[in-house]
Amino acid sequence: MFTGIIEELGEVTGIEQQPDALRLTIKCSKVLEDLKRGDSISCSGTCLTAIEIDENGFTADVMMESIRLTSLSEVKVGDPINLERAMNAQTRYGGHVVQGHVDGVGEFVSREKSDNWDWVRIRIPKELLRYVVMKGSITFDGISLTVNELNDDVIGLSLIPETLAVTTLGRKVPGNKVNVEVDVMAKHIERLLEFR
Repeated sequence: MFTGIIEELGEVTGIEQQPDALRLTIKCSKVLEDLKRGDSISCSGTCLTAIEIDENGFTADVMMESIRLTSLSEVKVGDPINLERAMNAQTRYGGHVVQGHVDGVGEFVSREKSDNWDWVRIRIPKELLRYVVMKGSITFDGISLTVNELNDDVIGLSLIPETLAVTTLGRKVPGNKVNVEVDVMAKHIERLLEFR
């Protein structure tokens, strides 16, 4: 489980193609402080397992299901990647409940710059719209964000300077893909109502 508060912007330094998977090597520093082999880490919103760790970063496998359902299928060496370690009992809970289980891939639509923030729009798969509400939480590339506009299948968001500086959303341009995770509580409520 994660909070959606990005700790560090890492960099993909290696991609090893395997018959039914990818092995990513990610350069980073902050998230290495207490990272151990087998720990979960959110990589642009996808929960991966650290399998090798050294002083420069870590390596993680991306299984076929994650390749199929996430934007990690398009990652290239040199690409930035949002990183967050899994929650622990001492974690400040600044975002919302984020599982790292990506529900679909959205598309960055537009950016309008202001003096202190950017207004961005992201198109999400239509089948996920039923889980999105105004002022509710949504996760893009592992970042906990608040929905400020709902216009058909396009979500409008205000991004503060900190988000722009320390996450991939500060670098996205129209056409770029983003991982989408809707609020898990909405999915649980829907499932419970099916059995009423």
